[in-house]
This record gives sequence, structure tokens and C-alpha cells, in this order.
Amino acid sequence: MGAASRPPRVGIVAGEASGDLLGSHLIKALKARRPDIDFVGIAGPKMISAGARSLFDMDKLSVRGYVEALRHLPEILGIRRKLKRALLADPPDLFIGIDAPDFNLGLEADLKARGIPTLHYVSPSIWAWRGGRIHKIARAVTEMLVVFPFEAAIYHQAGIRASYVGHPLADMLPMQPDRAAMREQLKLSPTQPIMALLPGSRVSELEHHAQLFVDTARLIHARQPDVLFLVPLLSRATRAIFERALYSADNPPPLHILIGHADYAMTAADVVLVASGTATLEAALLKRPMVITYRVPKLTAWIMRRQAYLPWVGLPNILANRDVVPELVQENATPEKLADALLDLLTDTDKRSEIETEFARQHDQLRRDTAERMSDAILPYLART
Repeated sequence: MGAASRPPRVGIVAGEASGDLLGSHLIKALKARRPDIDFVGIAGPKMISAGARSLFDMDKLSVRGYVEALRHLPEILGIRRKLKRALLADPPDLFIGIDAPDFNLGLEADLKARGIPTLHYVSPSIWAWRGGRIHKIARAVTEMLVVFPFEAAIYHQAGIRASYVGHPLADMLPMQPDRAAMREQLKLSPTQPIMALLPGSRVSELEHHAQLFVDTARLIHARQPDVLFLVPLLSRATRAIFERALYSADNPPPLHILIGHADYAMTAADVVLVASGTATLEAALLKRPMVITYRVPKLTAWIMRRQAYLPWVGLPNILANRDVVPELVQENATPEKLADALLDLLTDTDKRSEIETEFARQHDQLRRDTAERMSDAILPYLART
């Protein structure tokens, strides 16, 4: 597969900020054991910093939901065609797709058909909805690297090779986050009640969530004026959308906008309002009581509900298989309901303690030295180079 005259080459694609973080962790883990590996594909800033070469802008893939994806479909398909041509012109020894299944699985199927081993890191949520995708996965993937303990058995039953590697965030984040130290680092009061607001990382998410989060903060501020809000935003584009919502009305609530550093904001906070996604798991690993919310276009919501198997959207509730933290999505995602739920968590210390105990259990379950496990699973595919 790989030519002896060059270092081992790995094709790699991440489609959004969470995948970029996972990809950077994966690249660092593999380079610790094989420093000569060349990574090329589609990468975000963290993966590029770790050593990947990106042929296309990762942000072009960062769309969510059927309606948004249809609008961007021609551009996304064009990127996939160009990337496939580039990879087949000088075939990698291995391809790793990081999440982004709608983009990666089709690419993986084409590469696998040409004899290139394909690994997919982070299983699509086939246990939550669209379980029929497992047949497409079987055609596309040589091996699935899964991050939750119950997922490997699903693939084994379907005759697909799978390895449970744990979740890298569980290794990266401390078992006992130091809230006092983080507040001191951010020059915040040690006693003031603080809420972190995480409206999402994509522009499309901010378009649906910015006004909702601002209006929720405004209601909380009216009822409890001493609450401070921390808002970590990933890019200038998402910050612009949020600030437009913030200053569209009089009396904006007191808040600090951070460029990135969602982990800082959550560590310093007493409670968190978070858009559904990987950030809910990060909040759980930081032992932060949270309220989970999400809004998508009505058509997208209707399709997703028809295909869903579970009553939850948030990973902390899915991992516990019960209601641990409130979820207020779609028509239930109103400023009034979100403000009530957040203030309830802020004032109910017993409930917060129960939530933190459950999150510590989840953290312990997911901490598996992911770097070593990933390296052990991936490096055999490069053994001949």
C-alpha cells in the first residue's frame, strides 16, 4: 500500500470543532509512537497545529440538520469529489474519518473499494436514531473506533470490527476541576453566582440560539441581578451573531464573551446552559450541572423525531439511561422555561450534588487512556510501511 520511499501517509477528515479536538488528540498520540506519519485531508486549527495538512477549509463542512445540509450540499459534494481525487492520486496507507458521518462514510466507501483501509473514529449515533445506517457503515468501514462502552457490541453483532478506545475528553479533563483556581485565573469573584452559556460552535447554531440565550440571560438577570454570564464563542462569525442579538434590545445582561476556552467558562460556572452536542459531555466531565437545549428548523425536527429511538438528546442523559439534567428542546426551548430550569439548579444544592456524583461515575467509565488504545488499534495498519 504505502511506498517504502516515503513516510507512512494517513488521510484524515474532521468536519467541525469537536472533531478537530478529537483529531488533534489522535494525531499527537500516533506521532508519539510514529513521528514520521504524514497526515493530510481536511483539518481544523488544532489538527493543523498537531501536524496535519488541510486541503480544504473545515468550516465548509460544519452544517447541521437536513435543511441546512441541503442548502450547502452542492459545495460539500464538490469538496468530497476533489478530496477523493487527491487521495486516490497518491493513495494513503490508511484513511481515518473523524465523526462527520454524512461526509466521511461515502468517502470511506470509495476508498475502501480501492483497497485503502478505512477507520471511522466516533460512531454515528445509530443507537439513538437512523439505525439502518449500520449497513452503509459495513460497506464503508474496515474498523470502527468507538468512544462509549456500549457501542462495540452493536458493531460486533453486525459483523463489523470495532474497538472501544474510551473518550479522549475523559483523559484530558481533570476528575476534580478546580473552580476556585479558574475563577482566580479569570479574575472573577469567588462567590458570585456564574452561569456559562454555550450556544454552539457553528454559525447555523448561533442563528437559532443567540437570541434565545440572550433572552434567557435577560430574564435571569431580572430575577437575580448578581448572576454573571460567561459566553465562550469559537469564531468571529459566531461572536458577531451573538453580539447582534445581545445589543438588539436595551439593558443587556452582564456577561463576558470569551474567544474559545469553553472549558474555562464551564469550570468557573455554577451551572451551564448548553446546546446539545459534544459540549454536553464536556460539561458532564467538568462535573457541571446543566440545562440542555436545542433548536433546529421545524422540518429537521420533524424528521429527527420520526427516526429517534431514545427520549433524550443529551449525552449525559443517554449515558445514564435516565433523566439526570433537564432537556428543553424545540418548542419547549423558551426563555421562560430555560430561566426557570437554570435558576432551579442554581438554588437546589442537593440536586446539584446528585448530578455531580453521577457525572463523576460517567467520567470514571470513559477514562481509558484513549491515546494508547487508539495507537494500539491504528498502528498495525501502518506496520508494513
